[in-house]
Amino acid sequence: MKCGKPLTDERQEYCDDCRKKAHSFTQGRSLLSYQGAVKKSLYRFKYANRREYAESYGDEIVRYLGDWIRQKQITKIVPVPLHPSRRRKRGYNQSALLAAYIGREMRIPVDEKLIYRVKKTVPQKALSVRERMENLSGAFVVQKAIRRGEHILLVDDIYTTGSTADSIAICLKKTEKCQIYVLTVAIGG
Repeated sequence: MKCGKPLTDERQEYCDDCRKKAHSFTQGRSLLSYQGAVKKSLYRFKYANRREYAESYGDEIVRYLGDWIRQKQITKIVPVPLHPSRRRKRGYNQSALLAAYIGREMRIPVDEKLIYRVKKTVPQKALSVRERMENLSGAFVVQKAIRRGEHILLVDDIYTTGSTADSIAICLKKTEKCQIYVLTVAIGG
């Protein structure tokens, strides 16, 4: 009911992570489980210049999660930003490509400049939950005004602990009261 992780017990409403930690975002959903072929595919999307994957993932997201997006009355789609040095090195932001595709298909504005990553963080994959939050502390700033009551869809490639989504949601909520929803290609853990 919160992050969207699959549950092992159908009588549960929240995964173990969400029962232990109150997230700052409103709700999240993911298309796939982060394992096997999905893991390899996302690696290529992120690190092997397979930008065209944004269209395939985007098509499936619109097909399977489009109703959820419409139900949340999303007013703006915001991709998770990369630090400028990482973006220069990679040549693109996979989350921005995905957000742009979903925005076009669903006719929802995309704002790539709302959130800026000011801190160059270490990759999160090897960090604990506490280390992830420390790593992301002060990493993001809001660059533009947002309207009170906005329903923002934060788009990223992978959801693991929710640390990135929480850090950005905290930033956005400091500037104005808004609802933050999270959408990722895959969810792990």
